[in-house]
Amino acid sequence: MSTVIVTGTDTEIGKTVTTAAVAAVALAHGRSVAVLKPAQTGIEAGEPGDVAEVRRLAGEAVTGAELARYPDPLAPATAARRAGRAPVRPREVERAARKLAESHDLVLIEGAGGLLVRLDDAGSTLADVAQLLAAPVLVVARAGLGTLNAAALTTEALRSRDLTCLGIVFGSFPRSPDLATRCNLADMPEVADAPLLGALPEGAGALPPADFRASAADWLAPALSGTWNATTFAASLHGA
Repeated sequence: MSTVIVTGTDTEIGKTVTTAAVAAVALAHGRSVAVLKPAQTGIEAGEPGDVAEVRRLAGEAVTGAELARYPDPLAPATAARRAGRAPVRPREVERAARKLAESHDLVLIEGAGGLLVRLDDAGSTLADVAQLLAAPVLVVARAGLGTLNAAALTTEALRSRDLTCLGIVFGSFPRSPDLATRCNLADMPEVADAPLLGALPEGAGALPPADFRASAADWLAPALSGTWNATTFAASLHGA
């Protein structure tokens, strides 16, 4: 069994599409997969959320679970307070993840926003969840200026907590990248001190699901490292 935390250097950078791509690769290698969303913000009851999007792209074989949702597009702690609802706490996420792990090879926990966004009024974060589960963290980064600094801060925060960074994925890489973006692709592993696991093309989530699944392994086989490919990537997820 593996549990992997998926976080980002910012919001709206492709965490859900990246989670779906990882799920698709794992499913293609015969793994059973569950995706857990501790808190979904900016969404009303009855609306499809990130879990539904992962299942649409990766396949209905993915088991989905969501613990809470709040209408305001804010950090979970703030959104819960404004909605007059109980926040999601790390122990609750831990229990849900361990329950899913009893019947799945891989559990993907997709956070809201970045690693240190507050989950509750006690200041708990996704990093606390990762510590409770001793789970490695996959970091989704934005392409473009500023991403090296943001990624480095995230991986430094992981190391300070003795947490493992599984690697970094660019969640939406432009099809015609400018100079800064091309340089960031080359510089990311050294600056963030973490392996680059791939780059999903801009608009990947808009592809037909069958095309998305067929391409996921190629996106998650980084061009800069010949030692990584779809098979070793999936094996790393299984053994993380």
